[in-house]
Amino acid sequence: MGQPSEMTDDAAGRLGEVEARMAIAARAAGHDPADVKLIAVSKTFQAGAILPVLKAGHRLFGENRVQEAKAKWPALKAEFPDVELHLIGPLQSNKTKEAVELFDAIHSIDRPKIARAVSEEMQRQSKRLPLFVQVNTGEEPQKAGVLPKDAAALVALCRDELKLDVAGLMCIPPLEEEAAVHFAFLAKLAGELGLRGLSMGMSEDFETAIAFGATHVRVGSAIFGSRGQA
Repeated sequence: MGQPSEMTDDAAGRLGEVEARMAIAARAAGHDPADVKLIAVSKTFQAGAILPVLKAGHRLFGENRVQEAKAKWPALKAEFPDVELHLIGPLQSNKTKEAVELFDAIHSIDRPKIARAVSEEMQRQSKRLPLFVQVNTGEEPQKAGVLPKDAAALVALCRDELKLDVAGLMCIPPLEEEAAVHFAFLAKLAGELGLRGLSMGMSEDFETAIAFGATHVRVGSAIFGSRGQA
């Protein structure tokens, strides 16, 4: 019977540790810690693992897949109605309707087709979600995201033609490369495009991301533990 309480204590304790590290990193970079939002990435974790973090007071969560989020979050949102749920994984056009219904922000706008589909669906549902354009800073063929050379055109389409609320840019640096280089690049690109939001940094590098101006960090295993334990 001791195992669930241990998991609860661990999750809540790790959440506090991450928040403390974020605050230190923000102050070291001359930023207000309140300006950096922590997205607790709950992908692959079920309600039992998420509840301790909710009960600790955290309300901002990220999911990678629409179907997985649809299976577990409506019940959790009913119990914790002030939860804010962000889609941080790739979005397929056939999942647009459900994504707009369920999520409060989308971080993975990466091509005109998805931008148009999200725009049309938000009009149908009379919703206006903040969006991030995902940039494939490493130009990796297997990874989602608009190529850097095409980012300005996609942002212009979203803002000027589709009148979308583009909050900023998102990236996932290549695993084998220095993350700081990619964070610096994304911050420079966002500045050139007049965007403030920077969704970057995960469990291994969120402090580095904050040093380069991240406004949203996406932290999973540092809070919930190894995904193998989910």
